[in-house]
Amino acid sequence: MPGGLRLLSIFSSLFLLAAAVSAADDSQPAKKNAASSSAASPVPLAPPEAEIKPMAEIFHGTRIIDNYRWLEDGSSPATQKWVTEEMAYTHSLLNPLPGRERIHKRLVELFSIGSVSVPQIAGRHYFYTRREGMQNQPVLYVRDAPAVGKEDKTPALDRVLLDANQLCADGTVALDWFQPSENGKYVAYGLSQSGSEVSTLHIIETKTGTVLPDTIERTRAASIAWKHDNTGFYYTRYPKKGDVPTGQEMYNRHVFYHELGDDPDNDDQPIFGEGRDPEDWPNVHLSNDGRWLLITVEQGWTKSELYLMDLKAHTPPTRVTTGKEFLYSGEVYDGKLYIATNEDAPRYRLLVTDAGNYERDAWKEIIPQSDAVLQGAAVYGGKLLAQYEQNATSQLKLFDLDGKKLSDIELPAIGTVFGTGGHWNRDEMFFGFQSFTVPPAIYRLDLKPVHYVIEGTNAVEGDAAGKPTLWAKVDAPSIDPSAFDVAQEWFKSKDGTRVPMFVVHRKGLTKNSHNPTLLTAYGGFNISLTPSFNRADYLWMEHGGIYAVANLRGGAEFGEGWHRAGMLDKKQNVFDDMAAAAEHLISEKYTDKNHLAIQGGSNGGLLMGAMITQRPDLFRAVICQVPLLDMIHYQDFQIAKLWIPEYGTAESPEQFKWLYAYSPYHHVRSGAQYPAILFMTADTDTRVDPMHAKKMAALMQAEARNGTSRTRPILLRIESKAGHGAGKPVTKQIEESTDVYSFLFWQLGVKQ
Repeated sequence: MPGGLRLLSIFSSLFLLAAAVSAADDSQPAKKNAASSSAASPVPLAPPEAEIKPMAEIFHGTRIIDNYRWLEDGSSPATQKWVTEEMAYTHSLLNPLPGRERIHKRLVELFSIGSVSVPQIAGRHYFYTRREGMQNQPVLYVRDAPAVGKEDKTPALDRVLLDANQLCADGTVALDWFQPSENGKYVAYGLSQSGSEVSTLHIIETKTGTVLPDTIERTRAASIAWKHDNTGFYYTRYPKKGDVPTGQEMYNRHVFYHELGDDPDNDDQPIFGEGRDPEDWPNVHLSNDGRWLLITVEQGWTKSELYLMDLKAHTPPTRVTTGKEFLYSGEVYDGKLYIATNEDAPRYRLLVTDAGNYERDAWKEIIPQSDAVLQGAAVYGGKLLAQYEQNATSQLKLFDLDGKKLSDIELPAIGTVFGTGGHWNRDEMFFGFQSFTVPPAIYRLDLKPVHYVIEGTNAVEGDAAGKPTLWAKVDAPSIDPSAFDVAQEWFKSKDGTRVPMFVVHRKGLTKNSHNPTLLTAYGGFNISLTPSFNRADYLWMEHGGIYAVANLRGGAEFGEGWHRAGMLDKKQNVFDDMAAAAEHLISEKYTDKNHLAIQGGSNGGLLMGAMITQRPDLFRAVICQVPLLDMIHYQDFQIAKLWIPEYGTAESPEQFKWLYAYSPYHHVRSGAQYPAILFMTADTDTRVDPMHAKKMAALMQAEARNGTSRTRPILLRIESKAGHGAGKPVTKQIEESTDVYSFLFWQLGVKQ
């Protein structure tokens, strides 16, 4: 919710890459890949042998030997040579697979189904992104509304404000984020290269398309709050090399103020962050009257703090919250601070207090906790829009500023609201909606005052004026969503906990115990897996495949209790839930262990690693993408110190015990038979270091019974000029998916 009380923040999005995460291969068509690979060198008959260089360490009395620590150095010639040989071996198996060209052709059609984002309102402008056809990157558009008081019945014309596709021929320059000023005169935006997400901030003038000379580096996932007179903005950025100890450049996110025209390195002064924990993650929001700067400081996924600056009185940031272990987010409107929190409410509630009153006793509850999980709220048109989630599906409700419910907002179907947009002084709002069989679409809702009708002598509240109307949609002419069924089923985990799972397949499917089935899950970081429109899934289901999404503990589906039941020392619950999901699919005769595959990325990649090492008997194939696998050393790479509140750290004796108990890299058994595995990573991933996938592939190829098998292989795929997945060009996504589904069709015996 732009400008609203967002409980799933940018901080969370820095780890989110759930389910079918992308980590693609080179962007040449599949047929050419096969030809060039065979012509360049002899076909490798086995994976390359990684040299064994034992390194011993003692952790709290436990001696651990790692034979492949040398692969952690991605820049060393030895590592690069090994990676090149691994890729040659992987291509030698994937490129000649039968039906690969047909898979590639169908994926081109499916990925030509575009995307659209929820518009942000600023002044009389609507800003949004849209991708069409084979465009590699979404394009930023602006639509101008008629001036106030003027009727204009001609269709609104959208014009391109920024097209990242024009900035790089191979599509590897991405628009990471954008934030218009209060009246839309300017837009600040971030660009990054090769999926690195290390943004550089630029500013463009909306009317003329002129890019201002102001350029600010090191603005990854920047939070921006424009002053209302367009003269400058508050923003977050990272330190440059030399300003902090080596390795700390990815932390120490501080708040600065930038005046247009100033030199950011010499003139921009820090507003907040000096002397604080380097892992703190501040975001900024300016009140509707421009007086109050709200700074939300996230400290992991279970705690955050709120600070207020009175810009009129020039006071320093003052903490509003009490330092308790809860999550808080806020928005200041008309001198009131609205606070969404799970304080004494695991499914969250909404409170209000006067801005500038720092006494906790002054907080007043206006929207209590309910049976659904409050995901966030925002002030649009002088009303409170609240987004909820119940049983992993979305709900929208409208309240007045005192918390009185005005209406439920009708959604097109059971599915997911993937964003909302509005403005405090506009009588309209937008939301995006999608589901497994509903392509993304944007809806507009009129927020004009609620009307009342008279029944006898009593005034009875009526419906909010208007119902949601379609504003934009994604056309999907190459698929028939009505041909597929979606069901939500529940199963019991090892400890008796009931866990839900979505099951999607073609109508009329027979439960014959051997349908090819792809199961995915995430289970962590307070993130929900809700129904989403995944283009590549249609290729799978069109060939008789079942697609299943399990809502494991560790996520946000049922509030903070559900999250905490799958983090730190409770992480094993997540793995038990996943195994139970697989067993449910088998017991219900959807499939069997010889036709069941699993897929997950990032934290979901850790989940895949745990399934590989804990339940290798349960699956035929595994797609393990941009994973964490060495849980003893994970925090030493990239931005992973941010995740210590979720996982723990091996530096703690107690936490080392539970990390070592499940760390996938440390539980590979010599001589054991494992599923066929495709490890996938990328060379410029700045979230999860590619060393995890490299070391795990080397170890398993050396130790597993099927480590050198060409029929049940263990493969490694490393993408160049790509990161964790965000900003990946469509051409790379297609090539990645071609490899993934060629591998799955092969291993599960899917007929084409």
